[in-house]
Amino acid sequence: MPDTNAPDTIVLVHGLWMTPRSWEGWVAHFEAKGFRVLAPAYPGFEIEVEALRENPDVIARLTVPETVDHLARQIEALDAPPIIIGHSFGGTLTQLLLARGLGAAAVVVDSAPTEGVRVTPLSQARSLFPALKNPANYHRAVGFTAEEFHYAFANTLSREESDAVWEKYAIAAPGNWVWAYGLIANFKPGHQETWVDYAADRAPLLFIGGSEDHIMPPSVNKSNAKHYRHSPAITEYVEFPGRSHWICAEPGWEEVADHALEWALTHARATQAS
Repeated sequence: MPDTNAPDTIVLVHGLWMTPRSWEGWVAHFEAKGFRVLAPAYPGFEIEVEALRENPDVIARLTVPETVDHLARQIEALDAPPIIIGHSFGGTLTQLLLARGLGAAAVVVDSAPTEGVRVTPLSQARSLFPALKNPANYHRAVGFTAEEFHYAFANTLSREESDAVWEKYAIAAPGNWVWAYGLIANFKPGHQETWVDYAADRAPLLFIGGSEDHIMPPSVNKSNAKHYRHSPAITEYVEFPGRSHWICAEPGWEEVADHALEWALTHARATQAS
């Protein structure tokens, strides 16, 4: 059981091409440890994977600001600040939530970058090419084929294993979100939807990278973490060898989940005691 001086609630924020279903293992794992676990969907994503595939319009219309507002309202309604853990674009959303002063501590796993992170490895460019190859995709819901998913998400799995993951979990993503962090955020004048004040104080934040991640490689997460170097808040980076973007569910995911929780609890306690 968590101690009485530590956060007792964990909020899990899913990423693009996914729904809260992708957190099912972590929800059960953390609940077994005595925590209340929330895995909120993006607005309109409360339906099942299969229904979202049949009605991708709800995906195409979604915006980053309304999603951050939606998540923030749920966190603000809690009795005490929770631990927030985000994967992929859920990591970007988590950083935006921390920038609003929310959360006792946070962990972002294979995080998509916030504005100003200009590192774009070749594997990332290849992974995002299906969404970025056509400007018209900005207004569409854009999905991965099974082959594209295997390269971008689950390259440490066999093709057969990856296809099973794709069939169970994958949906399309809002094209405008991919363009927002892939191109527009770093080249359009003024602050964009994924901007944060890197020098501001906020809750402790851990970046977790997977060494074999193609779509959000370690260099992206390291660069994102380095942007916070002038913040008085704790910011750290740790890397797990042999892990892909499917790090939260590929074999051995429990080690990642336990590390994230232990780090968050330790630093939340330290912050509360200071």
